[in-house]
Amino acid sequence: MNVANTPALLLTALLGLGTLSACQEQTKTTTTTSAVTTSETTTSSAATSASTTESASGAAASEAAASAPTVTEPGAVPTGYTALEPLSQEPVRAFDKQPARALQQNTDYYALLDTSRGQVLIDLLEKDAPVTVNNFVALARNHFYDGTRFHRVIDGFMAQGGDPLSVDEAKKEEWGSGGPGYQFPDEIRQNLTFSEPNLLAMANSGPGTNGSQFFVTFAPTEFLNGRHTIFGKVVDGQSALDGLTRTASSDGGGETPVEGAVPDTLLSVRILTKSQ
Repeated sequence: MNVANTPALLLTALLGLGTLSACQEQTKTTTTTSAVTTSETTTSSAATSASTTESASGAAASEAAASAPTVTEPGAVPTGYTALEPLSQEPVRAFDKQPARALQQNTDYYALLDTSRGQVLIDLLEKDAPVTVNNFVALARNHFYDGTRFHRVIDGFMAQGGDPLSVDEAKKEEWGSGGPGYQFPDEIRQNLTFSEPNLLAMANSGPGTNGSQFFVTFAPTEFLNGRHTIFGKVVDGQSALDGLTRTASSDGGGETPVEGAVPDTLLSVRILTKSQ
């Protein structure tokens, strides 16, 4: 897939991105997401640093992905957590407006991602990013993410998912451009920066264009500071993240698809709670 010509939510500082994404700024592209047009800039020193880190870790990550077992069913809820009841029986992937606020006070929310490479447990930052967490929780409880794919996974950078179009193999050229039917503002916090790995953040195509797509970082990516809302931190599941199939590389200063790579599936996202 030619990323430069395909609308896709990209992280606004990686390579050449599409409609919604986390970006390494390396190639210049223009992307349209809904009615939003984003012009990606040229390579920054931070992006170059990320690419260097990727090259160093690429071999190990590729080996881990190749050896990771395939999981076909969601696993058990970890001890000490309570799963919230779903809001629908079947996946709902289209909405006409942003979900109403439904988070409860004095409740610590977690997201349990069951992937085809294992479980990832994420502590959601409901105090720092209440609107974003509320959105993610509502979508998850409506089975929105079930069956979607990690359509963009890059060594040393991040894994991106959450596009409802990615459930359909026939729409592969459009993967990365989908959303829930609405957009909402960023929640950028000075106390939350991309100074560490294993952060959950929103993919976008510019300010105020958040929807459903998200990414989990594999390394510090401080060139993304101020551009993407951080709303969670991974607390368990490193082996699953290491095992995700890398779908692209940034060797040579541009994003290159990995030939034959089959994106992993997000089997389900369950919302868990812990009393504070």
